[in-house]
Amino acid sequence: MRPPLLPIVFWVVACALAMPLAAADNTPPPGFTALFNGKDLSGWQGLVANPPKRAQMSPDQLAAAQRKADRRMREHWRVEDGVLVFDGRGKNLCTVKDYGDFELYVDWKIKPKGDSGIYLRGTPQVQIWDYRDHPEGSGGLYNNKKHPSKPLRCADRPVGQWNTFRIKMVGDKVTVWLNDQLVVDNVVMENYWERDKPIYPTGPIELQSHGNTLYFKNIYIREIPREGP
Repeated sequence: MRPPLLPIVFWVVACALAMPLAAADNTPPPGFTALFNGKDLSGWQGLVANPPKRAQMSPDQLAAAQRKADRRMREHWRVEDGVLVFDGRGKNLCTVKDYGDFELYVDWKIKPKGDSGIYLRGTPQVQIWDYRDHPEGSGGLYNNKKHPSKPLRCADRPVGQWNTFRIKMVGDKVTVWLNDQLVVDNVVMENYWERDKPIYPTGPIELQSHGNTLYFKNIYIREIPREGP
C-alpha cells in the first residue's frame, strides 16, 4: 500500500522552508559594505605607480596618470555574471577610497599556476597562488622580511574552486582566515615600499595582477573605528 502523497508533500515543503537561504552573491552581510557590486567597476580605479611615487606627483600629474590608468583598467578588468574577471594583462585594480583599520572578505579563484594577492593600504600583500607549486599555501604576508611571511597551514581548496579570505587589519597587524581556517595570527605587515617606515595608516585595497587570469567576487569591507590616544 502506498503512503498518502499529501503528507509527504507537506513534509518536503516544510523542510525546504526551514532551510536558511544562502545570500545572493555580492550581497554584503550586516555591518559590511560591498566593494564590488557585481554589475560594474564602480568604486574601482586603475593603479598609478606606488604610494611614495604618487605622493610626489602634483594634482594635475596625478589626475592625468589616473585617467590613463583607468583606460587601461577597463581594457583588462571586466564583470561577467557577477564575477570580477582579469584577463592576465594590465595592472592592479584599486579601490577609489582609502581605508585604515578594517575587516575584509574576498572570494577568489585562480587557474593552474595562478598567482595574485590582496594589497592592504596599497601595500603587498596577502598572497594568492597555486598551492601545488607552493605547498605552504595562500594567505601569508609574502613580502615580510622581519616578521613571519608564511601561513600557519595550507587551507587552499583545489585550483579552480572558490576560496574565501577573511582579513582583519588593525594598526600594523594583520590576521587572515582562509576558508575559515586561521593562517595568519596578528602579524605585523611590513612596509614593502619604504622598509625603514611602518606601514601607511591608510591606503587602497588592491587586487594584484600577475600575468594570469583571475576571478573575484563577494568583496565586503567593514571599517573599524580607531581608538583615541
